[in-house]
Formats: sequence, C-alpha cells, structure tokens
Amino acid sequence: MKRLLFVFVILSFVLAACGGSAPVAQAPAATVAPAAKTEITFSMWGAPEELAVWKQIVSDFEAANPAIKVNVEVSDWDSYWSKLKTQLAAGTPPDIFAMDAPLFLDYQNRGVLLNLQPYIDKAPDMLKDVYPQTLSAYKTADGYYGLPRDFQTIVLFYNKDMFDKAGMAYPSADWSWDDLRAAAKKLTLPAGTDGKKQYGFIFDQWDMEVGWSEAIWSYGGEIISADHSKTLIGEPKARQAWQLLNDMVFVDKSVPDANEIGQYGGDLFQSGIAAMMPMGHWSVPGYNTAGFKYDVAPMPKGPAGQATSVNSAGFVVAKASKNPEAAFAFIQYALSSKGQTRLAELGFACPVLKSVAESPLFLQQKGSSLNEKVFLDALSYAHMKPVFKGYDEWAAAVGDGMGAAWRGEADLNKTLDEVIVAADAVLAKNK
Repeated sequence: MKRLLFVFVILSFVLAACGGSAPVAQAPAATVAPAAKTEITFSMWGAPEELAVWKQIVSDFEAANPAIKVNVEVSDWDSYWSKLKTQLAAGTPPDIFAMDAPLFLDYQNRGVLLNLQPYIDKAPDMLKDVYPQTLSAYKTADGYYGLPRDFQTIVLFYNKDMFDKAGMAYPSADWSWDDLRAAAKKLTLPAGTDGKKQYGFIFDQWDMEVGWSEAIWSYGGEIISADHSKTLIGEPKARQAWQLLNDMVFVDKSVPDANEIGQYGGDLFQSGIAAMMPMGHWSVPGYNTAGFKYDVAPMPKGPAGQATSVNSAGFVVAKASKNPEAAFAFIQYALSSKGQTRLAELGFACPVLKSVAESPLFLQQKGSSLNEKVFLDALSYAHMKPVFKGYDEWAAAVGDGMGAAWRGEADLNKTLDEVIVAADAVLAKNK
C-alpha cells in the first residue's frame, strides 16, 4: 500500500516472543551455563511514531518470554525494499519481514518465503477472529505464506472547517459521485494573497489505491481480469469513471492537475489546500496535527453502487530462517489480542482482529472525534487491492503511463489505449 512515510535511521532493540528455549550448553566440571537466547531479526518499514509502540511490544515480550531476542530493523518505504532485495540476493534475509499485500506473490513466487500453514495448523484458533477479507491476499493453494498485521480501507476524508465556512452539509453515506463533484466545485476557490488556491477534491493520480480504483469499481468496471492476464481499466464502464475524474480536473478545475500537484508538493489535504481526499487510516496521526477539524465518510456511490479498496500490511517469514518457530511465535503474538491492542494504540491502521477493531479502544480513541466505524463498515463494500505477480512493474506502467493525461499533455482515451498495451505486456511477461 502507498503510504506517506518519513526517512529515518535503522534501529535495533530487543523483542521477546513465545517460543522454545535454545539448548542448554554444558560447561566444564558439570557447571550449567545460562540458556542462550534464540535470536531473530524482524525488518519493517514505518514512521518514527511507530517506535514507541514496538518498544512497548518489546517490553511485553520480555516480561513474559525472555528466551527470544528479536532485532527490529525499521526503514523508510523506499530504503526498505531496496535493502530487502539486497539481503535476499545475498542469502541473508531477515527472519521476518513486513509485506505489502499486492507485492506478496512476487516474493512468494521467488521461493523465498516459508509456508506458514504447518504452524497455523498447530494453532487452529489463531485466525478465527481475523477479518477474512484481510487473509485472502496471503493464501495460496498450499496454504498461507504470510499473514496480515493490519488493514487499510479507503474512505473520504473531508475538511470540516472548509465545509462550515462554505455553509455546506458534510458528506454522507448517501452521496453519489455526482454529489461529490458538485460539492467539489463549490469548495474550489481562487488563489488568495498567499498565492494558494483551494481545491474541492484531490486524489492520487498515480496509485489506484487512493482514488481511481474506487471510482472504476463504483461504475461497474474492473482493474484486472481474474486470471491476471488482461488489464481492464479501458473497458467501457471503467472509461466512464476515468472521464468523470478527468472532467473534474480539466473542466471543473476542482481537482489540481499533475503539474499543480507538483508545485504544491506533499499532501494537499494535510496542508489545508484540498477540501476532500480519499485516504487510508495511515494518514490519521499526521492529520491530527494539521490544525483543522476533519472527519471521514464512506466513498461515494456510482451507477453500480458503493465501492472502495482494502489492502493490508502483513508478515512473512524467510524460507532461509534458521529459527522459524521463534519467527512464527513473534507473528502469533502480533496477531493476539495483546499484540493487536498495542498496534491499535499506534493509530496508523485498523486492527485485523474483530474483537479489538470493534472495541472502544479503536472506535473511541483518546483525543479524537473521528468516526472510526466508517473504516470498518467499508469492509462490506470493499474490493481487495489486486495481488498478482508483477504488480509493482504493472503499477508503474499504469501510473507513469497516465502521467501525460493528468498533466493535460495527452488525450485521456488515447493514453488509456497506450497504457493498457504496456500493462498487458507486463502481465504476459509474469505469467
């Protein structure tokens, strides 16, 4: 999933988890040496705010299970994947590493992941409280090669101060894309003395997760065929959604084009320039410090009904791990009520355990009036962000290819035709 991330240094600290003790070494003269700790490494991407929560998880583990030491390596998004590829190529991967669901099959097909099914079979109740929608991305014909840590549904964030100033009613669950378009026009204002314009709406023009996939699904279109052999974003119903978004950019001018987005830089909703934006829960901590009142509503309905996307961050274990039992014990704890409770306190994502997500801990977070239930309710109409081999290259072919259209340099439909040819070539190469 695409996140607003921060650059920070790699940190290591001790993490104790459930698992067996290492063998006891025998010293001369029958003196018994202290039991050695089983040591594993967990690598993840994340932001500085996450460290406090992981430190608390470390403390929880150490208090109850001092036999396992886990060195946690935290990197920014881009550095994380570059380092991981280098480690895998060198045959020195971390025991456990975080996985973005759409990329899962790329790694699973390389044969570098451990099949977790035998371990899950020994803990049959482990997954019974997990939202089933979050599990599907990691399941193969041979079982699970990964498990979700959290999930992200995309909802509509809106700036309450801008709506109040305009005397407009807030977005509701009954809104259609036509309602959103009309509101976006009214909320779009010319540049003030600071040279900044106010836009009614913004969406990510590169990544499907936060904008255009929701529109396509709600218009009855699809992103990719079920067998992952054909790109479907140019089919008639999908083109209706593209046309809507294109008209909002170039006819209504209520959405900035790619050049304007580049001039402002960063998150235009967080900086108070855009009134509405599709986004996931990962942005909540940052938005809480933005200095304005905001809330969330369901994504608007299209001719085919309501639709949004759901994605997850998960855990996988390296096939080369020398301590797979300890690695799985760590994952098992992270998916336990205690582990999920600590992660819920982080505020970046929705817990995968129903009992935690639907509890006051998540729904009534301290210092927040955000309607958290919107994120959970969205699961009922959410589509899984596609997971297939070659996803990263395919996403680049689409995202980069559409750039000329979003800059106003090329015709929308002609660009779509060209993008689909390039995207299908990626799918054919990754069969």
